[in-house]
Amino acid sequence: VVLCTSLFSQKSLFCVVSGGVRGPRLSNGQLYKFSYSTEVLLDRARGSAEGSAGYRISSSVDINLVWRNPSSKDDQLLKLMVCGPQLNVGPQSISSVIFFFFCMPTTKIFSCNCHLRAVLKINVPLTGTVIRNIWISVRTKPKSFTTCVCTSLQIRDVKIEGVTPRPDKANIFSGSTSQRILGKSNLAMLQAPFLVHLKLGKVKGLYSYQNEPAVIRNIKRGVASLLQLQLTSGKVEEVDVSGKCPVEYKAEKDRITRIKMLDSCKTVETGFTTHNQVLGVKTKSSSVTEFTLQEGFIKSVVSEETHVTSVNARHRTATKVVSRQALVLVKKQAGPQETAGKDVAGVIKSLDPKFVTIALSPSKARSQCRGCPSLWQHWQAIGKDLEPERLSKATVPRNFLSLVQSLRRATKEEILKVLMNCSKTALPQLVDAVTSAQTPASLEAILQFLDFSKAQDLILQERFLYASGLASHPNEKMLEALLGVWKGKIANNDIRESVMIIMGALVRKLCQKGGCELPTVVEVKKLILEGPDRTKEESEVQMYLLALKNALIPEAIPLLTRYCESEVGAYSIISITALQRYDSAHINEEVKCMLNRVYHQNKRVFEKNVRVAAADVIFSSNPSYMEVKNLLLSIGHLPHEMNKYMLSKVQDILNFEMPASKMIRRVMKDTIVHNYDRFAKLGSSSAFSGYIARGMDVTSTYSLDILYSGSGVLRRSNMNIFALSNGAHLHGLQVVIEAQGLESLIAATSDEGEEDLESFAGMSALLFDVQLRPVTFFKGYSDLMSKMFSLSGDPISVVKGLILLADHSEVIQLQSGLKASIEFQGGLAIDISGGMEFSLWYRESKTSVNNRGALVVNGNVTVDMDFARAGVEVSFETEASLDFITTVQFSEYPFLVCMQMDKATFPFRWLLTKYEGLPSGKSFISRKGRRELVSGSEFPLHQENSNMCKKVFEGSW
Repeated sequence: VVLCTSLFSQKSLFCVVSGGVRGPRLSNGQLYKFSYSTEVLLDRARGSAEGSAGYRISSSVDINLVWRNPSSKDDQLLKLMVCGPQLNVGPQSISSVIFFFFCMPTTKIFSCNCHLRAVLKINVPLTGTVIRNIWISVRTKPKSFTTCVCTSLQIRDVKIEGVTPRPDKANIFSGSTSQRILGKSNLAMLQAPFLVHLKLGKVKGLYSYQNEPAVIRNIKRGVASLLQLQLTSGKVEEVDVSGKCPVEYKAEKDRITRIKMLDSCKTVETGFTTHNQVLGVKTKSSSVTEFTLQEGFIKSVVSEETHVTSVNARHRTATKVVSRQALVLVKKQAGPQETAGKDVAGVIKSLDPKFVTIALSPSKARSQCRGCPSLWQHWQAIGKDLEPERLSKATVPRNFLSLVQSLRRATKEEILKVLMNCSKTALPQLVDAVTSAQTPASLEAILQFLDFSKAQDLILQERFLYASGLASHPNEKMLEALLGVWKGKIANNDIRESVMIIMGALVRKLCQKGGCELPTVVEVKKLILEGPDRTKEESEVQMYLLALKNALIPEAIPLLTRYCESEVGAYSIISITALQRYDSAHINEEVKCMLNRVYHQNKRVFEKNVRVAAADVIFSSNPSYMEVKNLLLSIGHLPHEMNKYMLSKVQDILNFEMPASKMIRRVMKDTIVHNYDRFAKLGSSSAFSGYIARGMDVTSTYSLDILYSGSGVLRRSNMNIFALSNGAHLHGLQVVIEAQGLESLIAATSDEGEEDLESFAGMSALLFDVQLRPVTFFKGYSDLMSKMFSLSGDPISVVKGLILLADHSEVIQLQSGLKASIEFQGGLAIDISGGMEFSLWYRESKTSVNNRGALVVNGNVTVDMDFARAGVEVSFETEASLDFITTVQFSEYPFLVCMQMDKATFPFRWLLTKYEGLPSGKSFISRKGRRELVSGSEFPLHQENSNMCKKVFEGSW
């Protein structure tokens, strides 16, 4: 049943639909005078409102009814088709009903074209009949009814001021009028009337003038959005200035609460964020609007929305945007009467033919940076700070981040100009920045600048490739560009290998974003899957396997499983470590059977490093009782150092409470497995894990695994750093040093299966989940001997450069019509090097892995209305170093091994900046910060290592 009541003359119309929705109505001949204000406050997440940056806009708003839909009556069988959302009454029969159509005023808002078109069953056509406050007798089953309202809105007495009380000297709005701030033309446009079309309380149309600035139009959208409400409880999807959003209404007498799920809003604004959650940024949003009704229309509206954006790895680095609106009825007085007319279009034309329809949701914002220097000017100012000798200083990543922002605004020609006029020493850092910008212009510029057919640009080409692999949000165009490089002429074979390896990393990142079926991704996947079987060159097979290690596509598991049992040790170790990077759900029974065959050498003899790698994967892949039991039973029947390594690995799993620890404890209840003879093996190999940092936001761990040959020469050293945050996992760093075939130097006997290995030493690095091309120290006996006497012990660079570690950009459309631009970026300057010293005279070897870096993270939120600007910036920075040194003395057996992992004292700086500005040049800036020194330390390893270090350095301690 539909029951509608007409409250004529001075009272509002109010419609209640049983089982449906309700909408507010204005009275004819009444002028509703409201006070309106909106303010935006910007601060750090835990900041108080009193110290926030921001501004407030206040005004009066007059609302009156412009036009209500005309009507007529007759006894008939009819179908109602109207211009608004329908109220589904249901299939029940209705014998009679009183029903009103209305168009409700707001400002100059209406678009309620409520026409009734029907044909009577007695063949008397009734076309274009207009209904107006009539009684209809119906003897049928009506499908729906509609309510429409058109209102007129006008904004007056505009005032702009700061939200925080300050002395006049610090108040940029002091002494300024609205006209001076906005400009005469903008103020006139803001105060010009506009029309709103309401249907059952929902804004269905907005009418204003053609050439309004976007900011002025958005403010009007914000006012119009406050008039949208539903008088009954329930969940709906609404379109307003925030976009298309799920909304929940809670109605109680004359009070209505609207809760908007901002996290689920669909808008035209697009942004991007870092693919890994540990390095990413998270925004939490809320919006609550409270309506108070009086006589069927709005008495007051108070709305508040909050957006808190924080760095996942450090939630204290966070910004907060608070936007408030208030619309309060001041008084009602006699106003203009409705405009006569049959339809909306005719009424609008009669009011002002210059009115045009505008969408309630704003169009995409065009980013502008007023007053920003050109790219060339910016480079001239900061170029000297990007020299390589400054790479471990925080000024480098800070300037790197600002340069990336400048590059994103630049054209291809501007970028090429800077590249062509850069010093040779700063050019590698500039290549990092250009690649990290990740815009079409920057990609085209760097590809035109680099010539892969020439070998002399090796460093620049590799820096471009590494920056591409570590890109924060790569797209198909970047992968397509690398595929084009691969298909072209590449002069240097190392670069060719890097191209393929990095393409694998891009495939993984694009697949993580749902782009696995993109044409270029499909082509590259096919290329790297077919590659290993199409070549006989050992280096090329390794290249394709490393690409698969980066890609981590499920289709590669059968291929990697097959290569794990290869006769070439390098193939086996790459394939097994690639499988270790997959989620344990992908390690099925077939893969586990293969890993057990490798470890237990069921088919053939394998090198020690291959076998222990297989054991590592078994332990980390939900091992069964029998798998663990067989692994433990093997201890005591392995080569000496492998016995010690496996024993140390088991103890590390138990001490660190890794997932396999429960199964190991269960197996160790069997005394055949767990006894003194088995768990008292001697040796120097070890496996140890520990914590670098444990916090509320992120936990960082390290692991050091070292395997020696029976003669005391290093076989494999593996250092890893992991970060975990809210269930997300990041393999931050892995540095592996491998050596083989060095026993002949000390007249020692090689271990089983390693008698014919070629002399080799090299280093491999994995950085932020991206495997990089391995570096070779020497290969072959002649190369070994030539470098043995020239070996200085100076570290060899593995990776050096600038990395865009975190990258988050979004535009939040506030309900007030203002827009908040959020930019969070993290820049890392890194220098990883490794070295190996070998002394036959002192029968001592030393390996070192040196990590130097500087980190800067900036978070910036700006609300820019063209005529007023406010923002807040939070940032922190640090400079740190981490060294891992292993010293081995093999003059006697058991030989002495000392491992050291040192963290130097490093500074930590935090800064908060708030700012406001006007086009006139008046500005306010507030800064505060903190600086502290974090004490250095040597990370603790197992007690046995400490005892050995005392013996190794007893002469110097």
